[in-house]
Amino acid sequence: QVQLVESGGGLVQAGGSLRLSCAASGRTFTRTGMGWYRQAPGKERVFVAAIKWSTSSTYYADSVKGRFTIFRDNAKNTVYLQMNSLKPEDTAVYYCAAGIMLSISLRPDAWGQGTLVTVSS
Repeated sequence: QVQLVESGGGLVQAGGSLRLSCAASGRTFTRTGMGWYRQAPGKERVFVAAIKWSTSSTYYADSVKGRFTIFRDNAKNTVYLQMNSLKPEDTAVYYCAAGIMLSISLRPDAWGQGTLVTVSS
């Protein structure tokens, strides 16, 4: 099993920045990538960003390209999502995920509990 614990959500004004963290533990070696998804009120959960463990290659949804950056700290087994130039439409519960990288997407099979990000206008 893989355990994921997120932190770093909160309230920020439009144009501001937040950094989310996801600490992984357990059988992380059985997964080949980690990423972030988000779910806005009344909407489906959607992909935000992913990072491949073996190459550190990164992948982003078009809606966040150029504003969000995913990166990792191997020593801490932690993945981060740096979010800049936040917009009200970025408001959502953000979920950390671990799973198998498939080409340019992540097939998640482990989830964190979620952390709320609220961007005020």
